Amino acid sequence: MRAGAALAEIRPLAPFFCLYVSFGATLGFLSGAVPLILRAQGLDLTEVGLLQLINLPVGLTFLWALALDRLRLPVLPHRTGWIAAAQAATIGLLCLLSLGEHWPLAALLGLAIAACAGSATMDIALEALVVETVPADRRAFMASAKLGGASLGGILGVGVLVGAYETLGWANAVLACAALNLACLLPILRYPETRLRGSSARDRTPERLAGALSRLRTLVPRILALGAYFAAAYLISGPNTLALLDLGVSLPQVGFLTGTVLPAVNLVMALVAGGLAARFGTLRLIAAGGLGVLATGGLMAAACAAGAAWLAVAATVLNFLCGGILGVPVFRMIYTWAQGPRPATDYALLFGAAFFAAMPLRVAAPAIAGGLGWPGYFAAVLPVYAFAVAWLAVTIARTGPEPGPAS
Repeated sequence: MRAGAALAEIRPLAPFFCLYVSFGATLGFLSGAVPLILRAQGLDLTEVGLLQLINLPVGLTFLWALALDRLRLPVLPHRTGWIAAAQAATIGLLCLLSLGEHWPLAALLGLAIAACAGSATMDIALEALVVETVPADRRAFMASAKLGGASLGGILGVGVLVGAYETLGWANAVLACAALNLACLLPILRYPETRLRGSSARDRTPERLAGALSRLRTLVPRILALGAYFAAAYLISGPNTLALLDLGVSLPQVGFLTGTVLPAVNLVMALVAGGLAARFGTLRLIAAGGLGVLATGGLMAAACAAGAAWLAVAATVLNFLCGGILGVPVFRMIYTWAQGPRPATDYALLFGAAFFAAMPLRVAAPAIAGGLGWPGYFAAVLPVYAFAVAWLAVTIARTGPEPGPAS
């Protein structure tokens, strides 16, 4: 009976989990392995940083999110219709990209950015569906599904497809990513959106300008805190694998670590953190995870100073272990903050605009490391990360009571 009850609780999350897998696989395939490969081939750190622009649409979704809130496509329900349309666009662009192995780099980059835009659009429509149909007391588990699914997608998009790249070749690898997107779309088409949203979502009155401005004033401090956190989290964690390459760890080893070990750690921590967030609360989990990330950042600085590759590998794994704890409470609060008349727009502002605000530092991080050296770089970002986590915690504390514990 208990197993059956648990299955009944988990089953509604499956369509969301599938789409989170496709989101993680697509972004992982498009932007996860290329910087490592090119760096191993001698690409300058400054140029490696520019490849972060493939992720740019993730940070720009707030520019078109309002259309997803206001407009409804024919045939399917509101959110499901946008999810299907965006996912179909991504699949089409990936199929086109599969033909371009020998096309100019600018054309391939443009298609990769466009495919990323389709996947990012699907994501904000999906998150609006979460806000409108998933009860507040289950959103910690939905955040676990998001981060766990994205991590599993990273394993498939980076670890599996890149690991099998020599066998598959360019066209088959890209088409496999497109096929995964199609398979992961199908379960959401049967999701009972209309019944779960109820009449309240259909009968919303348009938000007046004064209300919209008031809502924006409420969101801006949260966007700034999230932007600082996302930037600092990347600074202390993102360049780790580049540092491993410079310490002499081979590309296959780093690829295995990036595409398999680290996403697997993230997947496990996302599943565990959902229960921890429901039990101990958002702020305690953020404090614990933040202290752990700071400790691993110090360990990474020491490893780079000593030239100890094995210690740097251990620090990288521990960093993802501690960082994985933070993802669930952060996204749980984003879901809570996005509750309003325009959840797609609010989510795009809270996540997308914050991600966009962090983009300059994401692009500049490799160049900064090249100037300071890896030991100096990791030592310099420790206080930045500590400040950003503290700012986020204070912002969360000021929003009032945390969401109630999950059932």
